[in-house]
Amino acid sequence: MFAPPGPGEWSLDRSHYPGGTTPISQWLIGESMAAGLGRAFAELGVPADHIEARFVNGFMYTRLRPLIMGDRPAKKAPPTPILRLVARVHPAFRARAKQAEKTFRDRPSNEVASRWEREIRPRLRATNLDLQRVAPDGLPDDALQAHVDALLDRLRENYELHFWLHGHDIGPLAKYLHACIGWGVDPVEAIKALSGASPSTAAPMTTLCELKTLVDGSARLPESLDDVRAISDEAAALLDRYLDERGNILATGYDITSFRLIELPDLVVDSIRSAVPPAVVDHAALAAELREQVPAAERSDFDEFLGDARAVMDMRDDNGPLTVEWPTGLLRRALLAAGARLTDRGQLARADHALELTPDEARSLFGPARPGAGDLERRAERRARLATLTPPDTLGDPEPAPLLDALPPALARIVGMVQVSLKYMGMDGQSRYDRLDGVGVGRDGYTGRARVAASADDAIDKLEPGDVLIVRVTSPAFNAVLAIAGAVVTANGGLLSHAAVIARELGIPAVIGATGALTIPDGSTVHVDPSAGTVRVVDPAAESV
Repeated sequence: MFAPPGPGEWSLDRSHYPGGTTPISQWLIGESMAAGLGRAFAELGVPADHIEARFVNGFMYTRLRPLIMGDRPAKKAPPTPILRLVARVHPAFRARAKQAEKTFRDRPSNEVASRWEREIRPRLRATNLDLQRVAPDGLPDDALQAHVDALLDRLRENYELHFWLHGHDIGPLAKYLHACIGWGVDPVEAIKALSGASPSTAAPMTTLCELKTLVDGSARLPESLDDVRAISDEAAALLDRYLDERGNILATGYDITSFRLIELPDLVVDSIRSAVPPAVVDHAALAAELREQVPAAERSDFDEFLGDARAVMDMRDDNGPLTVEWPTGLLRRALLAAGARLTDRGQLARADHALELTPDEARSLFGPARPGAGDLERRAERRARLATLTPPDTLGDPEPAPLLDALPPALARIVGMVQVSLKYMGMDGQSRYDRLDGVGVGRDGYTGRARVAASADDAIDKLEPGDVLIVRVTSPAFNAVLAIAGAVVTANGGLLSHAAVIARELGIPAVIGATGALTIPDGSTVHVDPSAGTVRVVDPAAESV
């Protein structure tokens, strides 16, 4: 049932799409990841063509496509002398080697981060606000169709930009971690020196804390968003600004089936009532301690690498919400509006069946290319059924790892950085389903009630302030959910994953990449120990929910 989607070895990636992925999201990833990362790889001198993604039964699999002979992958590494010769005389490798040397010399990702701040981020925000101001419910059919078309076009462009930007943000981070490992610096400690470099991650919590201050200063305990607005004109204006910036961002995942924050008003109220100021970490003191572990002659390199890594962190964390989750939330809103209209006309069984459309079908919402109600209902049932399968970690024949000793120095260094980045994003394919240990974030342990969620929607239904959230993975739009958690445990991910970043920035105890975490009984009492990187069941008695 799970056949390789192409030549070579494919690794399961549930960090973004855990299963049951809709046709539109499959199209966006399949079209855009290779193009965006391929462009970044060429600019940075990575000796690989791109990372390609394909979906098998709704599950995402990825493969690092070789620079040459991508469709005829080797089953074993060629002899070192031959590989050494090819890496030095083949035109593609020679060009990448020169580009890698230029990357280490010129550090182009710094300019990309600067462009993000002064040009790309403001443009994306303005475009999202313009699209958000279009109210789909009141549009005639042809205008609603044009709005959906515009969103699909924008998302196709944005997804490619998203992956290109990620190529440039992961480069400095991987360079920093790769060097730290070479110096004998603990990568967990090295990551802590990035604290505070992502104000975009902490910004929503800062706003929630401002609202909480207004709530605490009133005589009312709000139960609804209207209750918050009724506290004062200041509270109403602050809440409305928050929802204007965050309300249409997907809050429970990346797919159009995920809920927007505005669809979860009770969660917003709980987030306000539970808000705690973001953690304040003396990253400069941490960096100074780490610097002492680096050979004296290389401390200037440490300073440069850490500075470059910090420079891209905010771009890395704000990229997803602006390029993907906000406009995807707007597409969800538009498709649901169309679905409601078609349901009223008896042409769909349910409004959310409009989310089952392919991109081409979504461009013909009110025309003959749209499937009938029965077809879309069967698609929804099949997609839900496939999402319950247990996919294998890998598909296809294993491909040999590159022999670093055979590569020119600049390429060997780049490949080492790629390997480090895959490992610390939790994308190296290593898993063990009985593991209750992973990467710890934070220092203080936390004991609380476990809420084990198969999906982000499930998490929102179950989670109450102070609970330990246990999920497969989180997304950048998950901030509002994590804001009420006492601790978080994920089955997937690594030091550079979203869950690790937000836990670090908000001061939430976490264990990331504990692949057996979803076996913990829901409702049991667990102890999360970030210092040891473990989660332990204290009382296995699960509550009925």
